[in-house]
Amino acid sequence: MRAIRKVAVLGGGVIGAGWAARFLLSGIHVAVHDPGAVADRLERVVENARRAWRKLMPAAAAPAAEGRLIFTDHLAEAVSTADFVQESGPERIEVKKAIICEAAAHTAADVVIASSTSGLLPSDMQAGARHPERILVAHPFNPVYLMPLVEIVGGRHTSDEAKQAAANLYRAVGMHPLPVRKEIDAFLADRMMEALWREALHLVNDGVATIDEIDQAICYGPGLRWAFMGPFMVYRVAGGEGGFRHFMAQFGPALKWPWTRFDGPDLSEDLLDRLAAQSDEQAGDRSIAELEQQRDDCLISILQALADQDYAAGNALRRWREMRQAATPATPAEFRSTRK
Repeated sequence: MRAIRKVAVLGGGVIGAGWAARFLLSGIHVAVHDPGAVADRLERVVENARRAWRKLMPAAAAPAAEGRLIFTDHLAEAVSTADFVQESGPERIEVKKAIICEAAAHTAADVVIASSTSGLLPSDMQAGARHPERILVAHPFNPVYLMPLVEIVGGRHTSDEAKQAAANLYRAVGMHPLPVRKEIDAFLADRMMEALWREALHLVNDGVATIDEIDQAICYGPGLRWAFMGPFMVYRVAGGEGGFRHFMAQFGPALKWPWTRFDGPDLSEDLLDRLAAQSDEQAGDRSIAELEQQRDDCLISILQALADQDYAAGNALRRWREMRQAATPATPAEFRSTRK
């Protein structure tokens, strides 16, 4: 059985740094490769994660020791002794294919290579790579060290063993792996967020609302429910005793009304200027570092409240706490290549 003791993180940007922090604080050694100067930024993200985990975890769940963080200028060196590879490079298919092919050339056949892409297809990234059956997508959400969801998407050649091995690792570091049944652009969550985002852009473009008013409409309304109920459960409850069918009978006809537009507006310079100016006004004098910590604190409060109810993302937090308190971290199941 391959125990995951070292993970290679390829790309040290926002997502890669978040992955590194989650793995490190779970006691896993991390080798980071990025052609840019990312050490300072990554250290800041790791410190943010430490701060967040101290607030989120009871003292009994504190790790015995953090993993060791190393940086390397050579991709082959980062992956050659890794038990798992997490690719988080630029969101361009030709770049990701090159990174994944090089990683595949320098790893054992049973080492899973997972891409953090937010929308590219795993089948495209497998093309030309050695042992493509161990290549898949594992799409997380920012900040990776706090958000539990990770969408797991297999490509044309991905084996069930590879998907299971990835899911086991992510559970062991406190995440909620969600298998995506079919390979589809942008997977599940991003497709739904994109629909909301396009409508929001139209509302700003048409002068119906400012970006702050749109954010208020979500934060003070449906966003609170979405922390623990998805749209289908929300609408089922809205149907009362008649349930979801009653809701659809009442509100289903509205789907034919011209309420929303799926094509995004033209991103003209005028619209971009308005968006940027309103964003600056909305942020005020708060720095990105301050906004990151405020985001983390709000997420911690919501996660803790949901953990008290043992519901939704709080259920994942409860399991994670129990696992750490038991001091017997889960070991991902061995992935054996089926390719001869």
